[in-house]
Amino acid sequence: MKNVIELNESQFETEVLKTSGLVLVDFYAPWCGPCRMLAPLFEQLAGEFAGRVKFVKVNVDDAPHLALQYDITGVPTVMLFRGGLILDTWVGLPNPRALRARLEELADRPVTAAAV
Repeated sequence: MKNVIELNESQFETEVLKTSGLVLVDFYAPWCGPCRMLAPLFEQLAGEFAGRVKFVKVNVDDAPHLALQYDITGVPTVMLFRGGLILDTWVGLPNPRALRARLEELADRPVTAAAV
């Protein structure tokens, strides 16, 4: 089973915004060097957090409306969502330890205002 889902604009609302659990979104571009550097970490974390966090990728070249809507000015941009709300945003390569710690902190929390 693949742990990272590639989304297009039409799938984003259902797969990210209407999902009650934790969703980590990688806004990337295939021509982006740092995005390619992030890919193995993203895959590794997706395996570690399988069943606890949904991992998705959005190619900003193929999803310009989403890039505009979420003010993606640099790639990679990683956003953490829960219940349609943005909990965190990292522009550029996130620190692996900080990202893992944040996922550990939020992965098993129920959906409440306190999680935001």
